[in-house]
Amino acid sequence: MKFKTIGVLFIISLLLISCGKKEEQSPQLPVPEIPVFVTQEQDVPIYREFVGQIYGFKDIPIRARVEGFLEEIHFREGSRIEKGMLLYTLESQPFEADVAARMSQVAEAKIMSVKAKSDLERIKPLAEQKAVSESELDSAVAQYEASIASIEAAEANLRAAKIRLGYTKIYSPISGIIGKTQAKVGDFVGRSPNPVILNTVSRLDTVLVEFFITETQYLLLARHYQSQNDSAGQGGKKDTLELILADGSLYQHKGSVNFVDREVDSTTGAMLLQASFPNPDQLLRPGQFARVKARANVIKNGILIPQRCVTELQGFHNVFVVDDNNSVKKRAVKAGPKIKQFWLITEGLKPGEKVVYEGLQKVKDGIRVNPIIEQIELPDEKDN
Repeated sequence: MKFKTIGVLFIISLLLISCGKKEEQSPQLPVPEIPVFVTQEQDVPIYREFVGQIYGFKDIPIRARVEGFLEEIHFREGSRIEKGMLLYTLESQPFEADVAARMSQVAEAKIMSVKAKSDLERIKPLAEQKAVSESELDSAVAQYEASIASIEAAEANLRAAKIRLGYTKIYSPISGIIGKTQAKVGDFVGRSPNPVILNTVSRLDTVLVEFFITETQYLLLARHYQSQNDSAGQGGKKDTLELILADGSLYQHKGSVNFVDREVDSTTGAMLLQASFPNPDQLLRPGQFARVKARANVIKNGILIPQRCVTELQGFHNVFVVDDNNSVKKRAVKAGPKIKQFWLITEGLKPGEKVVYEGLQKVKDGIRVNPIIEQIELPDEKDN
């Protein structure tokens, strides 16, 4: 019996020793190093972009106001012209002939007036002496007054004829850039009711950009700009618009809204806005398309995290957060708009938390990691 007890104790000792050796032989897994991003608060401006079309500050169509054949073009297409510069000349012979005929009518009316005046001066003393009847005197007075009216009518017709003759020379109404002519020498122009637009002159030191916004966007922008105007009255800075050109570059000059349509289009639910932008280098030309960038809101104490920190599945967003014990916890968050390579988190994160930045496929809920803080510069207002 004694020997059986000793044997059992010996076997138990061997088992304990073997287990201890196995535990010594199984090495512990190293804690992985995981890059993390530390959240922080900042005011985040929210911008909206709208597609707009560019127009000149003034786009004046050039039309012929009388009918005739185009005789001469006095400018170089696409060049800068000054106000009052001669642009086109139409044939003037028919209008010169009309002026000559009207001048002849004026001279005839004046001659008739001289005769009527002479008759009146001759009849008037005879009427005083009762040598002629009162009716003859009244007739002479009427003829003289009619001759005066005829002179005035003939002179008015002459002025109208001279105006039509002046329309055979077409001058620029403004200073600006002129486009390609739509008529050539020898073309018949100015026919009513739809006279040909010969050309267009645009003033381009300032340009106008027209764009449409929805009713909801209008309410959002109107409230924001109202608050900005209130703060501007207290020394704050009023917002301005930015312009993104077709090649993606940001236009160097800022603009402002100078026109808001009086109503929302009931068929489209859109409202027309117009903004003006300085164009000293005349880089912008009418007909170009660009995106108008407007600040719509400012999120106070917002949290931005890199987009690579967020996993998205069926509209739900999640991040991995490393707690004070270096343990990874999966957390659901609510994401707002994207700003550059960052995502605005509206719910689910607080400032100072460590969010897994890289290696999301290597981590899972509950594991321990060695967090390595990544220094990532957050976008400021100029970067948005």
